[in-house]
Amino acid sequence: GHEGLDEQLRHLLLGVFAHLIEDARLLPMREIAPIVRRPVDVQFEATYHELGIRSFGNGTFHKAPVTGADLGSKRVFQIEPGDLLFSNVFAWEGAIAVVQPEDEGRVGSHRFISSVAQEGVVSAEFLRFYFLTPDGLRQIGEASPGGAGRNRTLGLEKLERIQVPVPAYESQLWFNALQPEVGTFKRLQADTAAELDALLPSLLDRAFKGEL
Repeated sequence: GHEGLDEQLRHLLLGVFAHLIEDARLLPMREIAPIVRRPVDVQFEATYHELGIRSFGNGTFHKAPVTGADLGSKRVFQIEPGDLLFSNVFAWEGAIAVVQPEDEGRVGSHRFISSVAQEGVVSAEFLRFYFLTPDGLRQIGEASPGGAGRNRTLGLEKLERIQVPVPAYESQLWFNALQPEVGTFKRLQADTAAELDALLPSLLDRAFKGEL
């Protein structure tokens, strides 16, 4: 069924990714995607639209609007499209997303951490993919000390110290473009291993024959 297909496609992407980062330099987040805080001066009467992040790499969602009065003394920060956003309480289970254009104008509590990828050096999408790999999640886990569940909080300084693989920028963009293509395989509903086997060579071809 489709679960087998999903698994195979994920495996394929991870394989291409591993190939890409093999000889990549390792750079700390603070250099290539530092944390940016944009405090909001909360007005009692104003309406605020908060952003949330789903776990397991499932993107952002919009919370119901609240007033400044509802927020009370809660500190909120402006979130910008293109931010690599971490939920500091659930990052360890993949609550990591790239803020989308439709998320423009949203705010988040101090629990939401924006990292801004350095243009031309690293792509937020690529970093997101890395942090959702077993290796990336392990690093996030180690930067989130504490017990189970809500007690595991991602430390800001620890996050900034994490070393991430940074291959050539063009290769990152190429890999980002590859992911939706892999998604089209799902839509083609290649139900059988045979169909999948017929589709994969063309993708691998592009991956390994000089398109990088």
